[in-house]
Parts: sequence; C-alpha cells; structure tokens
Amino acid sequence: MRIGIDLGGTKVEAIALDTDGSELIRRRVPTPSHDYRAIIDAIAELVRGVEKDLGRTGTVGVGIPGTIEAVTGLVKNANTVVLNGNPLDKDLGAALGREVRVMNDANCMLASEAGDGAAAGARVAFGVIIGTGCGGAVAIDGRPLVGANAIAGEWGHNPLPWATDDERPGHSCYCGKSGCIEGFLAGPSLARDHGTGQKAAEIAAAAEAGDATAEASLQRYEDRLARALTTIIHVLDPDVIVLGGGVSNLKRLYTNVPPRIEKLIFGGGPLRTRLVQSKHGDSTGVRGAAWLWPIA
Repeated sequence: MRIGIDLGGTKVEAIALDTDGSELIRRRVPTPSHDYRAIIDAIAELVRGVEKDLGRTGTVGVGIPGTIEAVTGLVKNANTVVLNGNPLDKDLGAALGREVRVMNDANCMLASEAGDGAAAGARVAFGVIIGTGCGGAVAIDGRPLVGANAIAGEWGHNPLPWATDDERPGHSCYCGKSGCIEGFLAGPSLARDHGTGQKAAEIAAAAEAGDATAEASLQRYEDRLARALTTIIHVLDPDVIVLGGGVSNLKRLYTNVPPRIEKLIFGGGPLRTRLVQSKHGDSTGVRGAAWLWPIA
C-alpha cells in the first residue's frame, strides 16, 4: 500500500492507496503551521493511525509547499516558513523508521493529473495550485520536471506581468520580494483585495447575487490570472493548464480567463491551450504524493 501526505498551510491530509490505486482510507488534521516539531509529530501520527486501522504498513510520500534542495538536503521556498532550513525527509524518516520521499505539492498535484486526471495524455502540462499559496509545476510526458535548482514551475514568485500603477509595488512576500504573483492570486490575496475577509466561494456567490463590488473583485482577479498564465504560455506553450486548490473551484474562471489570454498571447488567438480544473479535486495532491514511490 502507498500512503500519501499533503502538507498544506491549514491542513495535513493523509490517504492510503491500494496497489490498484483505489482509496482505502483518508484522514486530515489541522496544520500546526508555526511549530516544525509539531508538524513532524502530526504527520507521523497520521501515518501510524492509518496503518493501525488498516493492519498493514506502506510507503510514504509527502507533498510540501516548497522543495528540498539537492545539495544541502534542506527545505527551501516553503510558505509554511518553519519548514525552511530543515531536513524534513530525514526527520520524518527517523520518526517513522523508514525512508520518506518528499516533493513539491504542485508537482504532486500535476503528477496525479497527468497520470489519470485532467492532463492525461498531454505532452506538456502546467499545473497551478491557487490556495493558501500559489504554486506551479511542469510535467513532460506525464513526469514532473524538477529542474536544476528544484524550482521548475514556481511561477508564483515571478512578478505580476504588465502591472498597472495601482498594482505597484505590490505586497511584500515571504520570499523577500514585493509584487509576486502569489500576492495577487493566492486565496488570501483575493480576500484581501476584496476587502471583506470573505473567501473565494463567498465572493463568487455575492457576485452571482448581483453584488457589483464582488463582481469587480473577481474581474480584477481574472485579469491578473490571465496575465500570469499568458507568460507561461509564452515560455512553455503547454497543451493544458490544470488549476487546483481552493480558488480553482470558481467555475467562472474556465469561461472568463481564456478569452482574456487570447487577447494577450503573442500573435493573438485562437488559444489552443486548454484551461481545466483538476479532475481529482482536493484529492489530487495527496494522490500524487502517494504515487511518489513509482514515479520518483
């Protein structure tokens, strides 16, 4: 059996998959996001609980909102900042008494979607997680591209393209820069821009009910998402872009964003890159983490 862990900014989710990929069990607990040792303990406890209930042990793969640097073996670039500078795979391995594989959560999401999800069969795919943060990943022929610096696909820490005067300099980011795409497109960024503290689904419901302020907030968001994705198309020209994370549940994105991209891409439309929602929804990242053993 394969156990996958999705370490998010607000929750830690575990899933166990049988050898045929079918789901055996799923659990989640809140992320103790300000305490590294507590994160290790929470993941270890989830794994032990799953194994106890199923009566067997499994391999463990973990998706994290960052990456492990190949030379140092330490986490970097995680927006759950207590992870940074720590050997997460080694510490988890010690806690569980076995090897643990760790990969960026967006890579896990895209591995799942490229395997049997929304990007299945695509030669080149780009994956986006728009939730607590704003991660990205690239897959070629179904396999995630890690890159020489282990940051392939990290579009969220590029500056927002074609920024307007009222968008400059942008909010400060935990990465040390200002004006990052993440600061405009992550779920908390949409809530902050709207100004009421409402989440994406609540803003969308208000817009559908005729709230002009909510509609304006979503149109700003869609414009910014289109600009950010246009630069990906200019570099990769992928067959498909898959959106995951909480904000990806806004159905209007898949109707409203592609026409905006068509107006921006070099040479104009028609746009042949498909913009789609992840097939496996909230399960996609944790499924990809579980499958780290055969793909890594």
